[in-house]
Amino acid sequence: MRNPVLTRISCLIVIILLAAGCSPPVTASPPPGRTGTPAITATQVPENPPSQLPDASSTAEPASVPEFTYAGTVPAPDFPAMLEWLNVSRPLSLAQDLRGKIVILDFWTLGCINCIHIIPDLKKLEAEFPDSLVVIGVHSAKFETEGQLESIRQAVLRYGLEHPVVNDIEFGIWNQFGARAWPTLFLIDPLGSVVGYHAGEGIYGLFRPVIETMDREFGEAGLIDPTPLDLVLERKAFVPSVLSFPGKVLADETGDRLFIADSNHNRIVVTSLDGEIRYAIGSGAAGREDGPFEAATFNRPQGMALSPDGSTLYIADLENHLIRTADLTSRTVATIAGTGYQGLAYPTGRPGLQTALNSPWDVLLHDGELFIATAGLHQIWVYDLTNDRIDVFAGSGREGIDDGPPLQASLAQPSGFTSDGERLFFTDPESSAVRQIGFGPEAGLTTLIGTGLFDWGDVDGSYPEAMLQHALGIASHEGLLYIADTYNHKLKVVDPLERTAVTWAGTGELGWTDGPGGEARFAEPSGLSIAGGRLYIADTNNHLVRVAHLATGEVSTLVLSNLTAALPPTATAAVPLSESFGVQTIGPGSGTLEIVFTAPEGFKFNELGPFTLDWFSGDPGIAIATDPDSTGYAQTGPEFPITFPVEFAAGETTITITATAFYCEAVNPSICLVQEVTLTVPVVVSDGSVGSDLFVAYELPFP
Repeated sequence: MRNPVLTRISCLIVIILLAAGCSPPVTASPPPGRTGTPAITATQVPENPPSQLPDASSTAEPASVPEFTYAGTVPAPDFPAMLEWLNVSRPLSLAQDLRGKIVILDFWTLGCINCIHIIPDLKKLEAEFPDSLVVIGVHSAKFETEGQLESIRQAVLRYGLEHPVVNDIEFGIWNQFGARAWPTLFLIDPLGSVVGYHAGEGIYGLFRPVIETMDREFGEAGLIDPTPLDLVLERKAFVPSVLSFPGKVLADETGDRLFIADSNHNRIVVTSLDGEIRYAIGSGAAGREDGPFEAATFNRPQGMALSPDGSTLYIADLENHLIRTADLTSRTVATIAGTGYQGLAYPTGRPGLQTALNSPWDVLLHDGELFIATAGLHQIWVYDLTNDRIDVFAGSGREGIDDGPPLQASLAQPSGFTSDGERLFFTDPESSAVRQIGFGPEAGLTTLIGTGLFDWGDVDGSYPEAMLQHALGIASHEGLLYIADTYNHKLKVVDPLERTAVTWAGTGELGWTDGPGGEARFAEPSGLSIAGGRLYIADTNNHLVRVAHLATGEVSTLVLSNLTAALPPTATAAVPLSESFGVQTIGPGSGTLEIVFTAPEGFKFNELGPFTLDWFSGDPGIAIATDPDSTGYAQTGPEFPITFPVEFAAGETTITITATAFYCEAVNPSICLVQEVTLTVPVVVSDGSVGSDLFVAYELPFP
């Protein structure tokens, strides 16, 4: 959200404030008002409030406050009542629950790349000062959808936050402290006074020495309460699924392949276009190791591009700040660009491995050049693969939505690429925009949809009235652009010539529903790719891949099969089982085959995990499916009983049922199982028997 140069200047200011041991007057102005909401007015903390000592507690309060190197003089205002909290069972109070703790208030919003950048720094500080430091995430949403508690919960899960998070939906806490940018961090001492603040990135090296001194001095004075907070982490109720927050997809029609960025499983899953899993690229562990597919590691990979011959996959390894390649022939991963550290400098024609990247979100290959959506610096970079040289292609580095010559234009967190062969189209989510630029050196950059950093909505129509909300995904097809309008939970179509945007699928309501496009529901779709007349959708917060038929708009869920070929890191493959039943005797005629599977005690079927089942008769003349398509079942989160209409004729046969089930521990799931089972049921169809319904029940095994 901020220019790196400005961030470094702000660091110097904060160092001066902290070293002086004073609390800065809070005179910050608020962010611009959100569309459709009144402007926000900041409430200032008084510069010279009366002295306020901590309440009595189990630690005896000293007769006088000792001299501390870093201590505030302005008491921090407490949190407003009636706010929603995550990772705790009840709202917290600065005056009571957090007295005796060093507190960092992290003002953030979930779609902001700079807010994402500081999460590793916060985790390091929390790990180094577990007894004295508490981070409170104050989520003050920029976009409407970001203010919804479920969206915040999904972000907490996606980024592995294990500290309390409060939904500052009305900007009450923001106003009290006078925050003015995302991210802004306030430091509060164990006596409840504000020590200082910092707006921007680069927090670890700044905060660590200050917290270390505070930890020592306040601890020696007996003012640190080491009692841990009573946390109730959101992840404890999260059931692992086959995919975890898939960010991007890439469909290869020629090779019948679908590449899925299984982002929170730190890997790429490769399937057929019909969902049969072939293999995974990456072990699932977070890291940056090159090598064989099964040993290589990634850190939340996102966008992908495929070489013209289909042999090399280019991968934007987002949180490693790297570009990786997967050789699909030798099945090895290599790093071709990036140092592994977040870069703040702009490239000047240096080789790939000597150029530090900054949150590469997507990649696109065109005429031997790899275009990189450098979201963290609001630019598009270009990597000349032949000459091993990286340069800036577009973007001044200033966040905005200014058109013009490529290097003078301003971008806003570019995150999705597509092309018609002549132009590069991209999404700019922080301005809720779709933009274009030609590949030639004289081409200018223009905006198709979008007008400003704080202009967003869900409005179909022509530019400038048409509006999106933090759109991430984009795919080009037959002169049109399909857009994953992420925060509106919709898919839209943009006509780049007419500069119009219309809703194509999705009700706009968060959820998961298949069916006609106008009835389908999504949960923050983020990545799109087209092959064979179908649009593949990374339905990120549903942990699914969805498929929309371009001709009809019908939306379905891609059911993944052959799960054991690429189990998620949290799942365990059970040994395939074969079970035989006793002879079942029924009468001839029209009837049903009814099947019920149950999970073992303490386990449940994962509502996001697929369940597949097929059956066949050894003698199809005796047991005949009355509907030719009714011998199979595939669904995420199975519903029982599963019933098939069957016509039985006199004689003897064997019904064979094959199934794959995904089930997890019911409470605090740490074990998930993928079980393949084959059931054989001998059947005698006799004229002397009554009833033509066959019932099969099976309880899956305990691990």
